[in-house]
Amino acid sequence: MRINFTILISFFLLFSKSISAQTVEQIMPNISHALAEQHWNEASNLFHIAVDKDLYKSEKFFLDSISFNCPARAEMLYQLGFYCKHTRNYEKAYVYYKELLQLKPNEVSYLVPCAELEVVLGKEDEALKSYEKILALDNNNLAANIYIGNYYFFTADKEKRTLDKEFKKVETPTRMQYANYRNELARLVKTEYEKAKAHLEKVISQFPSSEAKKTLDKIHLVELESNK
Repeated sequence: MRINFTILISFFLLFSKSISAQTVEQIMPNISHALAEQHWNEASNLFHIAVDKDLYKSEKFFLDSISFNCPARAEMLYQLGFYCKHTRNYEKAYVYYKELLQLKPNEVSYLVPCAELEVVLGKEDEALKSYEKILALDNNNLAANIYIGNYYFFTADKEKRTLDKEFKKVETPTRMQYANYRNELARLVKTEYEKAKAHLEKVISQFPSSEAKKTLDKIHLVELESNK
């Protein structure tokens, strides 16, 4: 058994090296053959090598040869998205991850990089929705709790700065104006700040984040201020 296992490993290494040495044009027929034989994993592995060698030709092969119902389609989309993301081609990567989520909308391992790309591309509201969906599937997801906690904190903090700025413009506020200010501050504490606090406390329970701790301390100061 040991001899047979050694021979098998040696054959696999030689096969991998021979495939890696091939051009994209040489690899593509092998992918087509694997697909025809319904060897989905083999086709995906070969496609991964092709993507690393030439993204443009791999994309063209994918568009021309891979049907929507092909069992290897999801893995190939992931490889295209992953490659584009790590080569900082964020717009194209986002397109692939969005298409991938049409096939598997509840796959957390696909939702997370898609949400990360939404942050990078400045799509903060879309990222919030993606991370909220992630939490619905995985309540303890660290990345989602970090993003949502910070999102609500910065939203609340921006509103508070505007509230403070407008109130300070009034040289001699009336009781009604002061009461309105206090009510708005209390509302912020009970809504956005409270949401931020809940998510960041969950972060702290999983990971000793100094940044999350600092933000929670800031929220505590606002809570004290609203209770005066």
